[in-house]
Amino acid sequence: MGVKRRAFLIGTALVAGGGIFGLKWADGSARERAGQLTAGEGDGSFGTWIKIGADSHITLYTPHIDMGTGTGTALAQMVAEELDADWDKVKVESAPAETAFANPVLGRGFLSEMAGSPRMVAAMPESLLSFIARAMPLQITGGSSAVRFTGQMGMRVVAAGARLALIEEAAERLGVPSAELSTAGHKVSHTKSGKSLSYGELAAGAATRDLAETPKLKTPDTYRHIGKPVPRGDIPGKVDGTTRYGMDVTLPDMRVATVMAAPVRGGKLESVDEKPALAIKGVEKVVKMDDAVIVVATGYWPAIKGLRALSPKFSDSGHGDLSTASIFAKHDAMRKDGKPDDSAGEGDVENELTATGTKLVEAAYRVPFLHHATMEPFAVTAHYKDGKLELWGGLQDPLASKMAAVKASGLDEDAVTFHPLTLGGGFGRKLPMYIEAIPQVVKVAMELPHPVKLIWSREEDVAQGAYRAQASTVMKAALRPDGTINAWQNNYAQPADDGGGAAAKLFYTIPHYAQDHYQHVSNQTVGSWRSVNATQHGFYNESFIDELAHAAGADPYQYRRKHLTEGGRHQKVLDAVAKDAAWGTPLPAGRGRGIAIVECFGTICAHVIEASVKEDGSPKVHAVWAAVDCGPVVNPLNAEAQVMGGIVMGLSAAIGEAITLDKGAVQQTSFGDYPILKMADSPPTVSVRFLASDAPMGGLGEPGLPPAAPALANALFAVTGKRIRTLPFLNQAGAKA
Repeated sequence: MGVKRRAFLIGTALVAGGGIFGLKWADGSARERAGQLTAGEGDGSFGTWIKIGADSHITLYTPHIDMGTGTGTALAQMVAEELDADWDKVKVESAPAETAFANPVLGRGFLSEMAGSPRMVAAMPESLLSFIARAMPLQITGGSSAVRFTGQMGMRVVAAGARLALIEEAAERLGVPSAELSTAGHKVSHTKSGKSLSYGELAAGAATRDLAETPKLKTPDTYRHIGKPVPRGDIPGKVDGTTRYGMDVTLPDMRVATVMAAPVRGGKLESVDEKPALAIKGVEKVVKMDDAVIVVATGYWPAIKGLRALSPKFSDSGHGDLSTASIFAKHDAMRKDGKPDDSAGEGDVENELTATGTKLVEAAYRVPFLHHATMEPFAVTAHYKDGKLELWGGLQDPLASKMAAVKASGLDEDAVTFHPLTLGGGFGRKLPMYIEAIPQVVKVAMELPHPVKLIWSREEDVAQGAYRAQASTVMKAALRPDGTINAWQNNYAQPADDGGGAAAKLFYTIPHYAQDHYQHVSNQTVGSWRSVNATQHGFYNESFIDELAHAAGADPYQYRRKHLTEGGRHQKVLDAVAKDAAWGTPLPAGRGRGIAIVECFGTICAHVIEASVKEDGSPKVHAVWAAVDCGPVVNPLNAEAQVMGGIVMGLSAAIGEAITLDKGAVQQTSFGDYPILKMADSPPTVSVRFLASDAPMGGLGEPGLPPAAPALANALFAVTGKRIRTLPFLNQAGAKA
C-alpha cells in the first residue's frame, strides 16, 4: 500500500501557524478523548492505544484492521513485553474509528522512507505527527507497516512509557525511590519491604502522568514474548464462525441492495426502465446514481434478480476504443517519442550501453492489470435515523472510511459512526480512496427508513476493481568481456509511481544504471496491490539479470552473487536460499530451478523454485525455498505464514491472473475466467528460513510475494530454454525454444 507524498505535504501545510503549544494542546485533547471512549472507572488510558483496567488486565486498541495478517497478536506480544505482562491478561480490540485514534506512527515511518532522512523525521515532535495524522486522517492498514512502524516505533514506546509511569506512581505511593522497584506479574514490587501494588491499583493515577517520549526498550536477551511462536489470537473465531465480517451484519428490518456501475469506467448512466426490477417480488426501490444503478430489496436474491432484469444504458465517456493492446501500444509510443516523467540513476548509461568491447542485451517485459480477488466483495451496511448515520464494514482505514461517509452524507463528523469489522481480504482494494461502496450505500441509506446492506456481486467486484497497474518495460544492459554488468537501463511505463521509483532501484553493484518512468493513465482505477510496485519491478529485474547471466555463460546464482556487496545482507540471503535448495545438485528429468531476490518494505526475500511443465503446457511448482532478512522477528509462526501466503499469491498472479480490456470494458467476470491458484496446484513443499539479523525491523505482509514470478519464470527457462517475458504464464511454458 503506497502512501502518497503529496498527502503528507498537505498534512504538514495544515499545521503552519499553529505553533507547538497549539499542537500539544490538540494532542492532549486527543488523548483525553481516547480515554473517555475506552477507559472506565479506575482504568488508565495510555497514549490512546493501551488501557490498563482496574482489574490489572491490559487491552490494546489497535489502529490496524484484521486483514488475515495476524498483526494483532504480534502487537500484543510487543506490548506485553514492555509492560512485563502475563500473556493471558492481554487482549486486542480494534480502535474506534475516531479522530483521537489516528495513527501518528505511520506518519513517522512513511515520512522516513519517502524523505530518505530518518534523523530529520525522528526529530519531529510527536505532537506534530499526531496533528498531521488526525488532519489527514490516518488509520491505514497496509504497507507492511503494522509491526515495523506501529509496533516497533509506537506500541513498544507507549508500553515502555506506561511501565515507567506505573513505577513512578508506585514510588510516590510507597514512599521509596523508583530505582528500587521492579515489575512482574502485573504488579510493581519493592523487594526490600516486600510491598507491592497491582497495575490495576496504579493505573488511573499513572495515566495522569506524562509518558516518557524515549523510554529505554527491552533488549533481546530479556525477551519473554517477542520472538516466541505464539498462536494467533484471531484464528479460533475464524474457525468457529464467531468472527464478524461485513457480510455477516444483520439488523432488524434490514434491506439488501446491490449495484451495477457503467461497464466502461468513467461512463455515465443515461437511462434505465425501473419497471422490470420492481416487478420482481421483494424488490422495493431502484436508486439511480450518476454512474450506476442500485436495486434495493428484502434480500440479496431478489435484489440481484431485480438488477439482472434491468437494461440500463451507459455512456462510454470516450473510452470505447480502449483495449489491453492499445495500452501497451501507447507505452511503446511513449518510450519511442516521449520524454520520461521521472528519472533516476548513476553514471553515464547512454554512452556505456554502446561502448566498444561490451555486449548489449535487450529484453521487453509486460504485466497485466491484476485484480485483488478478495474472498469477500464489498459488503457495507448503513442506517440513517434521526439525523445520525451508522456504518458497519471491513475496510482498510476505518477512520478515513468514516470521513468518506461524512463527505457523502453532508453530515457533521459527530453525526457519523463507523463500526470496523474484520476484512474478508483486502490487499489494498479496501483502502478508502478506492471504495465506491461508501457513497453508494450512504445515498441509499439516506433515502430509506430501514438499515441497508450493500453487497457487490462477484461480477461487479471483478469488473470495477482498483487494479494493480498494467505496466511494461524495455531493459537494456551492457556486459564487459568478463560478463559482468557495466550499464543497466530500465525504461518502464505505468501510472503514477508513488514510491518515487524506489522499487526499480537496484541493489546490485552496477556502475552505470538508469531508470526512466513514463507515466501512462488509462480509464481504469489503479490502486495499491500487495507489494505495490515491487511486484512489477521484481519480475523485470530478476528476470533480466537471469537473462544476463545466461548471456554471460554464468550460473544464475553465482552471477547475482558476484554483483552483490561481499558479506552484505543481500548476499547472505541469496547464499542461504541457495544452500537450502541445494542449488547446483542434479534434478529429476524435466525439472528446473529458478532463483530471484527482491527487497521491499525494509525486508530482503529470496526464492528458489523447482518447477516443471505439465502436459497441458501450464507450470507445475514442486517446491519453493525462501530466505528472509526482515530484521527482528516478533512471531516466527505468523512470519512464516505471511511469507508462505505471499508466495502462493505471487504464484497465482504469475501463472493465471490477468484483467484485460476490450472496447473500454473489463472482459473478466468471476473466478471462472480470472483463475486463482487452487490447492491442488499449490507447491506441496514450501520452506521458509529467517536469517538472524540486527537490521531495522522490516515488513512481512508483502515481501514474500515479488520474488515468486521471476523465480518461476527462471525455473521454466531452465526446463524449456524459453524466456517468458509477459505475464501470466498460462499456456506459455510448454513450447521449447
